[in-house]
Amino acid sequence: MITGVGPGRRRALVLGAAALLSACAPAPTRPSGKEDDGHAEVRTDPEPLERRFTELGPLSDPHWLGLVLGVAGSRAPGPTDVRVVGFARLAAGKAKSLVRAQDLGPFRPERPDQVPEELLPYLPKGARWVRSESFDRRMTQGTYTGAFYVDEGSGRVYFDTTDPSVADDPKT
Repeated sequence: MITGVGPGRRRALVLGAAALLSACAPAPTRPSGKEDDGHAEVRTDPEPLERRFTELGPLSDPHWLGLVLGVAGSRAPGPTDVRVVGFARLAAGKAKSLVRAQDLGPFRPERPDQVPEELLPYLPKGARWVRSESFDRRMTQGTYTGAFYVDEGSGRVYFDTTDPSVADDPKT
């Protein structure tokens, strides 16, 4: 029992101690983009990608992940970074037109690194990836980080981005 303190102050001290103890409790689990078995869920919906990567045009056969980055269980306030990474098929002829566009080059041979394990089954066999830093800058518009690799043979693009923003709606 707390002595020498009135009932009002005693109640305030008890509530303060309870608040302090609850602040020390383990943080709730933060979403991580992982399923219960520790693997991320591969998504196949093209719409979120098409809203972010408008320059690529319509996409088909996507396989991608949205992974929350950071320390699990962190209680720090602030924005959360999301890695959007995966593959998609470009419209017929789009890969070739991108690679051959004078204002986007030069595209040079470069293989994607750090492809998440969950996406390896979707990696095109025999792909000859090329990448252009100029094209990366055009895609990201300096608002997020990202790398875009194109394989003309399969007509696919591999993207590895952090916090890709949704393109502005030209109707608004």
